[in-house]
Amino acid sequence: MSYSPQPPGYPPQQGYPQQGYPPQQFGGPPLPQTPAGGPVVHDAHSLPSNDNVNDHAFSVDLNGQYFLQKGKMVAYYGNIQFHGIGHGPLDSLIGKSFHSPLHAADWVVAEGQGKMILADRAFDLNSYDLEDGNLTVRSGNLLAFDPELSLKQSIIPGFLTLIGTGKFVAASNGPVHFVEPPIRVDPQALVGWADCPSPCHHYDHSYLRGVLGGIRQLTGLGGVSGEEHQFEFIGAGQVLLQSSEQLMADIDIGRVPNEAGIPGAGAASQTGRPYGGGQQVPGLGDLGRRFGL
Repeated sequence: MSYSPQPPGYPPQQGYPQQGYPPQQFGGPPLPQTPAGGPVVHDAHSLPSNDNVNDHAFSVDLNGQYFLQKGKMVAYYGNIQFHGIGHGPLDSLIGKSFHSPLHAADWVVAEGQGKMILADRAFDLNSYDLEDGNLTVRSGNLLAFDPELSLKQSIIPGFLTLIGTGKFVAASNGPVHFVEPPIRVDPQALVGWADCPSPCHHYDHSYLRGVLGGIRQLTGLGGVSGEEHQFEFIGAGQVLLQSSEQLMADIDIGRVPNEAGIPGAGAASQTGRPYGGGQQVPGLGDLGRRFGL
């Protein structure tokens, strides 16, 4: 069925949008707002500046350099280049701000001007401010950080420490809650901690000697749970907890995931395990499984 054009001077037919919008120019006025109930359409001007686009995406207003974990940038506007850690023209910046050789292959430096959209498998994303302090965060949760901050390798496997003043973006499996020590937390719910000493391991021996602990020792079933093993924090500072005891599923950065139709999918990793199968915490291996991480 076709509709003839309206005679001059008449409004468009009801229920049908007017056709023939003028092309939107980069640098021009923002696009008109979409009707209520429809998708929100962004352009380079309407994207927020260093703020959340929604719960699962974050917009970075780039004017210089920015450290990113590989695979976390989903789109960008402007003139931006990406440099690997350890090679390229940014050796002085990397020497000043990046001190974790173990994780160097997982990160890049974004340089230029524009806006970047960050996301990570639809997990919750948030930006945090660090003011002349230090914060240790699970390496898989850290997405990006300002070069004003200095990244160091934590003494605890699978964690990184940020020192100084600046902003960083981190992901979590559910909303993040801040609690104060002294406190014991399930290791799988732990995102990180700020301005307090590193935690120690705590084991509930009465739980281990109880019925459930005895069954686990006899059968080998059940694994380590948060009821029998926790991280114990003491002193001043804050502890960051996610609203889930399930770690973010982690795959080797930069590798082809195990998905149908993708060339090379399902190739074995350097550890001998296929990609995309099961949860892993980087840098922990058998030690992590022993401690329920």
